[in-house]
Amino acid sequence: MGWAIAVHGGAGDIPLSLPPEKRLPREAGLRRCLDVGIAALKAHNHPLDVVELVVRELENNPHFNAGKGSVLTTSGTVEMEACIMDGKTMKCGAVSGVSTVVNAISLARLVMDKTPHIFLAFDGAEAFAREQGLETVEMSHFITPENIERLKQAQEADRVQLDYTQPIPKEVPKEAAVADGDSQIGTVGCVAVDSEGSLATATSTGGIVNKMVGRIGDTPIIGAGTYANHLCAISATGRGEAIIRGTIARDVAAVMEFKGLSLKEAAAYVIDQVPRGNAGLIAVSSTGEVTMPFNTTGMFRACATEDGYSEIAIWDSPTK
Repeated sequence: MGWAIAVHGGAGDIPLSLPPEKRLPREAGLRRCLDVGIAALKAHNHPLDVVELVVRELENNPHFNAGKGSVLTTSGTVEMEACIMDGKTMKCGAVSGVSTVVNAISLARLVMDKTPHIFLAFDGAEAFAREQGLETVEMSHFITPENIERLKQAQEADRVQLDYTQPIPKEVPKEAAVADGDSQIGTVGCVAVDSEGSLATATSTGGIVNKMVGRIGDTPIIGAGTYANHLCAISATGRGEAIIRGTIARDVAAVMEFKGLSLKEAAAYVIDQVPRGNAGLIAVSSTGEVTMPFNTTGMFRACATEDGYSEIAIWDSPTK
């Protein structure tokens, strides 16, 4: 038994030809956030504090689809979502429809710690953030030139578009675009376990490009995109609707509990049940195991364990 941590920056149809200017900043961001998390675990911070800290760093990085880099709705607005959960107590907090809060994950933590509720959304969540003194900014803070262009491409193709999707040539029929192009999400997440077996998870996202105003994905839904109990902690990424239908985060824990499978076996089994090209997850167990399976082309991911193992990767077989 020992501490372990894993971080993700989204799964999807990430092309092997992804340009260095898109790949390298994300890899560097994952490396930096992994180091932040490792240092916090070595300093004996509680895993709940560790995952919040790491996801805040990811939210502040414009190269990921959360916080500063959040993608845009069909109206050109930002609606961020986040969720955090403690495995031992199963306390959790979630927010949706956040448009001015710099770090949605910290708002989710306050919902967990300071209210009798689990989930706050839209105007109520914004009002609570102001009441609690969280840092807020104008919505324009979150809107990057890259995401304005991404929205334009999606609207020209008349579809929702996931984060890493490559531009579609104008001559490609819309039907083909829908079949082949919906592929990527840049959701961020972190899971951690300390040397005493305490577990926590946190996930944050801007959603999908050109989503309908008011759409809610899997990230803030307990048991779908985010879940932790006494056995494991999971943060999922991919197509939210598929992840919600599969309740994949909860299913990992359930398969461990009711089938007696290891973390790696359970996570692989659950991902295999999701239609191919739709999901990935990171998970740690109370005994310090870590796994990061996906059924998409790739997933931006990183992990480290107390025994010295570490990995930062995008592609390769999810079974490796």
